[in-house]
Order: sequence, then structure tokens, then C-alpha cells
Amino acid sequence: MTPSLRIDGLHFAYPDGSVALRGVDLTVRQGERVALLGPNGAGKTTLVLHLNGILHGGAGTVTVTGLPVDPADRARLADIRRRVGIVFQDPDDQLFMPTVAEDVAFGPINLGLRGAELDDRVARALTAVGMADYRDRAPHHLSFGQRRRVAVATVLAMRPDVLVLDEPSSNLDPASRRELAEILEGLPITILMVTHDLPYALQLCERSVILDGGRIAADAPTEDVLTDPELLHRHRLELPFGFDPAVAAAQRGSPPTRIPRARVP
Repeated sequence: MTPSLRIDGLHFAYPDGSVALRGVDLTVRQGERVALLGPNGAGKTTLVLHLNGILHGGAGTVTVTGLPVDPADRARLADIRRRVGIVFQDPDDQLFMPTVAEDVAFGPINLGLRGAELDDRVARALTAVGMADYRDRAPHHLSFGQRRRVAVATVLAMRPDVLVLDEPSSNLDPASRRELAEILEGLPITILMVTHDLPYALQLCERSVILDGGRIAADAPTEDVLTDPELLHRHRLELPFGFDPAVAAAQRGSPPTRIPRARVP
């Protein structure tokens, strides 16, 4: 089966000379849910922005469902940007239309959809995130958690193959955090979740990858990563006080499939 994402030997340096990625290799299978962890400045955002060609130019390759990301091929790049949907940390970066429905319809309209097919896309996306009753509301009148769910809907309306989430639980109250988790758990889609929220990673992703210094430092089942105090300390990752990942995983009742761990010294 063709992987949803495959990254081989990816290097990248910014114009000022700072090196952000140093030979990243990563494969994400179809339907897999992977948490991308690491300290600030590790290269996580740089890596994500390579998935749809926003950043490019270094050595290495990125393929999405078997299609190489080639910024010179505009037609293919447009298709890849439909296949990889990114939900940014601040929903206000994605919501700019007068109503919720118009925001969700914006992407499909640019794909050429109109009429009943467009209406169906919007309705299905809003229903998937529990926001169908808010379709005629102005986004800026919604709570932060509701705006984040609408931002997810704007991406789902594009029918992506891969959903990339940048710190999805940040600034959410406990109820909104739980509601979003329930929505994400129900989506039949490949998910790559960039997060510092380690309990959220354990809840939603069976596999975690630590990126630090532009390199993959660990790649293993999330429970294994979070129960390795030395590994977490080395990469400036901290569990909330009193949170025991082994107990939390046991309470969920589904031990993860063992995935060989790979580390870079």
C-alpha cells in the first residue's frame, strides 16, 4: 500500500544560513496517526511546510500518496495541497469569510464545485465537527474552540488524504479539548499532529516521532516514548504533574502495536 507520506533525506536551511532539517527520513502509512514531538526550534514547522511545497529547495524528497512534491509542477502542487490539509494553531489564520458556511465552502469553490455538490461538501464537513447548526454564524462570534472546529471543517471539505494539525489542543478549555479529541478520533483519515501536549498525543496517536535539532531522535509507539524519562528529558519534553502514561494507556485498554525504535545519538 502506498504510504500517505514519505520523506527521504530531507535537508533544509533558511536564507540566513540556519539549518532546520538535517536528513529527515519519515514514512507515515495510510490511516496512521502520528504525533510529531520536539522542543521549540526543533524543525517541526519547517518539516510540515515541506509537505505541500510551501518550503522547498533543500536536498531530499517528499512524496504524498505516491506523488512527488515538486514546486515547479503547478498542477501537481495544487493537487498535493488538496491532499494535505493543514490546520494551523490559530484558527483566525484560516477564517476570513462573513459566515461559517462561506469559510468552509471557500476551498471547494476554488476546486470548481458549485450547486448541490458544494452544499453537500459544506454540510458533511460541518456535521463531522459538530458545527452544522452554526453555518450562518459569523466566525468571530464563535468561541475559540468552535472556531478551531470550523477551521478543521474548512480542511475536511477539501477531502484530504492527510490531515496535519498544528498544536490542536492549545488554548482550549477542558471541554473543548475533549470535544475536539472525540471529533479527531472519529475521522477515517491519516493524521500528523504537531504537539507539545503529551497526554493528547497518547490519546490520539499510536505512534510518536521526536524531532530535535532537525533530526529524527526517536520513532516508536507513543506509550514507549512517554514512559522513557531519559528520552523525554534529553529532548525537553515534559509530562504534566501527576500524569502517568502507562496508567492512562492501560485505562484505554488497547496496548499499541510495537514499532521498532530508531534514535539518532
